[in-house]
Amino acid sequence: MANIEQKVENLLKPKIEEIGYKLYDVEYVKEGKNYFLRIYIDNEKGIDLNDCEKVNDAIMEPLDKADYIKEQYFLEVSSPGVERTLKKDEHLEKNIGKEIYIKLFQKDNDGKKEYKGTLKKYTETEIIIETKEKTKKETSKKNKKETNKNNNPKEQESNITEITLERKNIAQIKTVYNWD
Repeated sequence: MANIEQKVENLLKPKIEEIGYKLYDVEYVKEGKNYFLRIYIDNEKGIDLNDCEKVNDAIMEPLDKADYIKEQYFLEVSSPGVERTLKKDEHLEKNIGKEIYIKLFQKDNDGKKEYKGTLKKYTETEIIIETKEKTKKETSKKNKKETNKNNNPKEQESNITEITLERKNIAQIKTVYNWD
């Protein structure tokens, strides 16, 4: 399916750029008994339903003529969303210094499968993030009793840690939107 995605991307990228949008990503997936070709578009102003319709109309004919997909499929055109998947280096580049979420294929040596932190840099083989982990300050038993008796929250301090993750172990990277 990756081969189909690449062919579709090569076919559609110039056509989508010609009408003023950027091709963000292409997905071709089977869900249940149905196949879906998902085209994610973007531009500086954001994407609305009219933009999706305009791109859909522009790409239907070239897709039909190219005939890359033999199965019957549903075509979906949308924005990549607020919390977007970061697959390509250009996606990572635009998000350096921003908060991201990383899910691994399996737990790492620290027993963690998920990370959230600030994207510091990336290479062909690694992603480097900075995390702030809150840890409880160690207190004596006497101080603990006083803290609990006065109903004061326990003091916390943040440890900033730089974590390097191998890209081959990463299942998914997404941006994180702060909903506050």
